[in-house]
Amino acid sequence: MAIVKMKKLRLMAVRSEKDRLLRELESFGCVEFSELSEELSDEGLVRESSDLLTLRNRQNTILNAIGLLDRYAPEKKPLLSAKPQVETETLLDDSILEGALEKASFINGLEEKIKRLTAEENRQNSLIESVRPWLELDLPLDTAATERSAVLWGSIPARIDLQEVISAVESASDEAELFRVSGDKSTNYVLVVCIREALPEVQESLRRFGFTAVSFTGEQGNAKEAKKRAEDRLAALSGEKESVRNALVEKAPERSDLKLAADVCAAKIARAEAEGKLMGLESTVVMQGWVPAEKEEELASILEGYGCAWETEEPDPSEYPDVPVQLKNNRITDALNMVTNMYSLPAYDGVDPNPLMAPFFILFYGLMMADMGYGLIMMIAALVAMAKIKPRKGTLSFCRLLLYGGISTFIMGALTGGFFGNAPEQIGKILGKPEGWGVLPSLFNPMTDSMLVLIGSMVLGMIHLNTGMVISAVEKVKKGDAASALWEEGSLWVTLVGIILFALNKTVAPAVPAVLGKAILIIGCVMILYGGTRGAKGFGKFTSIFGTLYNTLTGWFGDILSYSRIMALMLAGSVIATVFNTIGGIANNLVFFLIIFLIGHALNFALNLLGCYVHDLRLQCLEYFGKFYKDGGRAFAPLAVNPKYYDTVEN
Repeated sequence: MAIVKMKKLRLMAVRSEKDRLLRELESFGCVEFSELSEELSDEGLVRESSDLLTLRNRQNTILNAIGLLDRYAPEKKPLLSAKPQVETETLLDDSILEGALEKASFINGLEEKIKRLTAEENRQNSLIESVRPWLELDLPLDTAATERSAVLWGSIPARIDLQEVISAVESASDEAELFRVSGDKSTNYVLVVCIREALPEVQESLRRFGFTAVSFTGEQGNAKEAKKRAEDRLAALSGEKESVRNALVEKAPERSDLKLAADVCAAKIARAEAEGKLMGLESTVVMQGWVPAEKEEELASILEGYGCAWETEEPDPSEYPDVPVQLKNNRITDALNMVTNMYSLPAYDGVDPNPLMAPFFILFYGLMMADMGYGLIMMIAALVAMAKIKPRKGTLSFCRLLLYGGISTFIMGALTGGFFGNAPEQIGKILGKPEGWGVLPSLFNPMTDSMLVLIGSMVLGMIHLNTGMVISAVEKVKKGDAASALWEEGSLWVTLVGIILFALNKTVAPAVPAVLGKAILIIGCVMILYGGTRGAKGFGKFTSIFGTLYNTLTGWFGDILSYSRIMALMLAGSVIATVFNTIGGIANNLVFFLIIFLIGHALNFALNLLGCYVHDLRLQCLEYFGKFYKDGGRAFAPLAVNPKYYDTVEN
């Protein structure tokens, strides 16, 4: 597979056909619009206007209504269910929005009623709390004064000596008196009565004790009567809210219409965003963008029907950073899209990493998990999800990756003899079977052959890294830089051959001349030193020698050592599974074993499912990609129908 070749598109269309052409291109889904140069405004071209802001407001209105229905009348649907399908033409039918906006506005209006009723409930509850301390006082709440006297309602902190306050009030005026109405741990609620003329002096005497005045403006009758009115009002408000909620629930059947309208609105917003990038004159509009070269003929047949003037051209190398990137994948490599997207898309003039990464990623994942039971769970989960949900795009890539990882995990589990660890063996012991019953055959066992697994991991690492170097060398040769390929990748390969020959002489193949290995090793080291100092001059050539040696030795040693995580994760998963099986078998009871088995393996499976993915991702993105990958690509984002709640019918 490869990076899809793009062509720059320029076209001029009749203004009267603009809307119809944009709909057609959105249905086609293979043209990305880009901004035209501002210099074109000097030629009299004016940027097109669009009603994008209005459309976004309408979309928010519809989405808010859907959210309200989901809150008050949750939709009941199967755990795994596919999205309903609809024709693309339906999603481009703007007339659907008219009725849906009225429905959405009505539903949002009901929510506003609920908010107002809730606010009134809060006010009534606050009123009840405010009059509660005065329930024992048979005095109208609106009493603030009589013909000759003034009345103060208020509170004083409980830490204040109330007798001291009473003395201060009496000192301020002989015709003033303080009454304690009620109190709690923090506050005393008091009523102060005094002659009108003495009110300022009484207030001044109270201020230094933290007196806080209380007012019940608009309330009539005593506290008990006010509380009763508030409780009656709360009961009425509760009934009104329930009625409004029921009205919202009754609107639940309109949810599907609103979801369709939301997708229609999203399609219209996409056209408006594209329209905002166009420029034009009184009777024509000018567009610019990108189209996959393989779709050029289909695009031509569309544009010919609109009488457009258009042209395409290959992008200039100087434009490569701006060229959008689209990866062309098959069923296997498509599964790795989510891995590539998590890292970064390749540059337009780079290499599609998916087919180069797929076999290693799937193999490494299987080695790390290495259990037939876990592999079966992954495969079943992926197949059920694909059958029930009918996923597309990113979700489909995830399901496929889960399926392929499950297949690899099952195969590696068969090679290591693991089926939920050593569960069959433990079950055999509980059932009283002969010694060794349930022990599955294996090619190697990470529990007993850990050194073999470690060496194998290192060998796989060498193969992985050298594959990356081969890709790098090929790309350099393609771009006419064969010298860099020779002195960078070539020198390392010569050194590696020398090391292998020397090692063979000292171990399994003494017939191999030791001098040959040494000679090739020396040649490789000289090539490395020369390659690392090619661009240096003067004293920098001398210092670069040490930098080259250090970076080469530590870099390769660290990279290869990173692959020991394959052995570590395989061993950790096996040990944890075996530990849980052993704990479950302690009681020698099958029921107890199954309980521990389910809990333990659920935890182990969840940890390994994520952990193996993360560590596999690290090996690909840091070790492998570091040898050849050129990132920084921008994803191809064509004008297309991308519904959220519906799937388009596939032809």
